[in-house]
Amino acid sequence: MSRRGNCWDNAVMERFFRSLKTERLNYLSFINHQSVISTVESYIRFYNYKRIHSAIDYKTPHQKTKEMKKTA
Repeated sequence: MSRRGNCWDNAVMERFFRSLKTERLNYLSFINHQSVISTVESYIRFYNYKRIHSAIDYKTPHQKTKEMKKTA
């Protein structure tokens, strides 16, 4: 965190990494770097296009982004 008016809080990314670790990577062992990359990429696709979020009216981030672009 920084001074008032300069928010450097990275709570959004911390929340994403918490979800990644607890929902996908917990209890997994990987044999090589490529398997880690493919697992994380598949989770990112799931997180953005399929997983609904209560903070954005139970929509996916992709749906919310499209909705916001329509109104802008």
